[in-house]
Amino acid sequence: MIYYQNNTLIIRPIKLQDAQAFEQAFRLQNWERKAQLFTDYYYEQSVQLRYVFVAEYLGKVAGYLTLVPLAQAGPFKDKWPELVDFNVLEAYQEKGIGSHLMEAAETFAKDLAPVVTLGVGLHVGYGAAQRLYAKRGYIPDGSGIWYHNQPLALNAPCYNDNDLVLYLAKSL
Repeated sequence: MIYYQNNTLIIRPIKLQDAQAFEQAFRLQNWERKAQLFTDYYYEQSVQLRYVFVAEYLGKVAGYLTLVPLAQAGPFKDKWPELVDFNVLEAYQEKGIGSHLMEAAETFAKDLAPVVTLGVGLHVGYGAAQRLYAKRGYIPDGSGIWYHNQPLALNAPCYNDNDLVLYLAKSL
């Protein structure tokens, strides 16, 4: 199955051999992403617990995005599909790959529900993703900021880490 294809880019489901390719590619940009994560994603995809969209640019893995049929945490837990774990490798950024991954996942999600959701971190490392989601029509759900999978109370202490999240939704 191919979700999208042009002369340079293919969006397709994950293959088992992608696990090693992603581990090596992330190592080259000094990120630790173990092959086991992608192996787990492959097996979750095989039983429809997760759908994995892989971007292949000129024959090399360039990024991925996963979709779970029901959100596993946050304000949309057990209500709507959720986009989870979205990465475009640094060497392939600013080529429209992230937008193509999003489009493929959103198109697929339409068959699951009328809404798709996601959570985005608030620190600067998520800046490009925050902008992409806004441009694609995702809006905050109104539940405020979440920290460690709980709504963050007014004046509550927190750290600006990967667990500080704003949840967004988009009508399909």
